[in-house]
Amino acid sequence: MLTTLESAAFPLALNENPYGPLPSVHHALTRALASANRYPEFLPHRLPRLIAARIGCTPERIVVGAGATGVIMQILQAIVAPCGGRVVLADPTFDGYPLLTVTVGGHPVLVPLTAQGSQDLDSMAALVDEQTALVVLCNPHNPTGTLLRSRELAGFLDRIDTRITVILDEAYVEFVPPEQRIDAMALLTTYPNVIVVRTFSKAFGLAGLRVGYAISDPRIAARIAHWQVPFGMSILTEVGVQACYAAEDELSQRIRLITNERNRLTAALRGLGYELPDSSANCVFLPLNDPARANQISEAFGRADIRVKQYSTGMRITVGDRAASEAVLASLAGVAPVVLESSA
Repeated sequence: MLTTLESAAFPLALNENPYGPLPSVHHALTRALASANRYPEFLPHRLPRLIAARIGCTPERIVVGAGATGVIMQILQAIVAPCGGRVVLADPTFDGYPLLTVTVGGHPVLVPLTAQGSQDLDSMAALVDEQTALVVLCNPHNPTGTLLRSRELAGFLDRIDTRITVILDEAYVEFVPPEQRIDAMALLTTYPNVIVVRTFSKAFGLAGLRVGYAISDPRIAARIAHWQVPFGMSILTEVGVQACYAAEDELSQRIRLITNERNRLTAALRGLGYELPDSSANCVFLPLNDPARANQISEAFGRADIRVKQYSTGMRITVGDRAASEAVLASLAGVAPVVLESSA
């Protein structure tokens, strides 16, 4: 029997999509299982072409991997490992960045978030020096869900030497309204030192299938692709991605369902006295600067079999279905009321 997070009544720690693959994608994957006895491509070519055609670029700009984490590892191996350089990133952020940076021999430089739960771009830029190999930005940010605007991102990138690579992690971009998204291709044209990372794990509900990709200047992409693992992409990934792209209406409905629940949960948490940042992802961040209160909430969640992601400054709660939200709110209602919690 599984004893991991997935066995919890309410697994809200990993920002998984609570509804599974889109119905038509599930059907396509089920049919494709008949070919599971066949090897995938030795190195992936069809999948990068498929993604490139969708987003409007040449296949030479696309590198695929085992989820965003797999792609990030390839980037770190290509950019950071050769020099053992510094990686400037927000704290907290996606755990994979500091962990994998150390794995390849790099040195994480952690920059605390602002009081509003946003990445502190001024402080991050100030810490970039000649020893820096990579800078990481998440948009929306993980774990707070806060959003960078085009103007502030451009202002930051204008301050970074183009010899330094910058990752823009867009794992949650599908949850951002289209008019608020950054034009990735225009960004790469102006800033060829940027790598955009995306995944099919979140909005598309394919976390278990492990498929992510990077978009970059072809010269950078070639360096990253050098670390591609032979037979590393499942034969189902191409089928899943193609089916996802054909399911726009289903995806829109799914995103609307999750974002509506996120907004409802946010409003309810604020009604309980918590001051939390607006989220543009499929999670909310509950700031908790009082260790005693954090322990009380952890115990309450434990009694309800709710699993969330804990940080020194708070908790990230994945947006699940309505039952999950009600369980979270019921647990918090049983904890002593707050007057006001400071933001992340």
